[in-house]
Amino acid sequence: MTFPFVVPAAGLDADVRVRRGRFDLDLPLSVAPGEVVALLGPNGAGKSTALRLLAGLLPLDDGRVSLGSIVLEDTKARVRLPPEQRQVGLVFQDYLLFPHLSARENVAFGLRARGADRAGARRRADDWLERVGLADHASRRPRQLSGGQAQRVALARALASGPRLLLLDEPLAALDAGTRLEVRADLRRHLADFEGATVVVTHDALDAFVLADRLVVLEDGQVVQAGTPAEVARHPRTDYVARLVGLNLYRGRADGGTVTLDGGATLSVAHHTSGEVLVAFSPTSVALHRHRPDGSARNCWPARVTELEQHGDVVRVRLSGEIEAAADVTALSVAELGLEQGSEVWAAVKATETSVYPA
Repeated sequence: MTFPFVVPAAGLDADVRVRRGRFDLDLPLSVAPGEVVALLGPNGAGKSTALRLLAGLLPLDDGRVSLGSIVLEDTKARVRLPPEQRQVGLVFQDYLLFPHLSARENVAFGLRARGADRAGARRRADDWLERVGLADHASRRPRQLSGGQAQRVALARALASGPRLLLLDEPLAALDAGTRLEVRADLRRHLADFEGATVVVTHDALDAFVLADRLVVLEDGQVVQAGTPAEVARHPRTDYVARLVGLNLYRGRADGGTVTLDGGATLSVAHHTSGEVLVAFSPTSVALHRHRPDGSARNCWPARVTELEQHGDVVRVRLSGEIEAAADVTALSVAELGLEQGSEVWAAVKATETSVYPA
């Protein structure tokens, strides 16, 4: 069957601006056909608002949104297509499946709304349920599905009508850890096959790094960093991004191999440069000692333990002092050093373990 709603792939070109009380969102965003871009940021950064603006669920105060040659919204030209005319597939965090409809009927609903006949919509729905591994669950209602299965139904519903733009709002947030791992892999596979533009909203770094080709980081409604996952991970530009990727980050002024941090402390770095810079190093690079160590580490300072928390097979130790930092150590090290909240230690980092780059 030739399905009438399959449309050519198109890229997204958007410049969206909106004000909500004291909050201003200003987001320039371009997504190529076949590309997956993750909007990443803390709660309240404006991620979900941006998604609703792109979908047409909220109007722009100013700006423009286009898919290929089709203008979805342009405030200057007074153009605004309603959501149902935007060729956009949307997957919400809580999926929003109709509880009284079967999985098949949920997937077919959007097709019927766009004019497909009942038999054609059901065949298309069954095809997509097979693609997402739920052919045997077509007659089940949402309450009879697991969280992972409901997410797959929602994805099938979004893709079945052949959208040019796919928007996913925290698509894995409602899943438990075990299910999340499996569904994340499945979702990545389906996104790789999708020829249109995809925008994924998440606050989870692992979801973003696995699913996306490119990251756009929002804080307080503004883009603070953008790039490939590897670029963002190597060179975080804000404290939020540094925490997200698990790095210690500092801002300062470099003079040769020494960086004077904004707080007044100094760090020795292996790369000689000058001017305003950012310095980053991994918590695994921070060695802790009960007494001032002898050795090759050129950066050494006294610190106080403020917090200990389990991170997988290591313990994340938060340190206060002239240089606040996080250190990852083994549980054995915690026991041998007698670490607890309030413990006084010496922290050390080799210059060769630091990364320095322009601020």
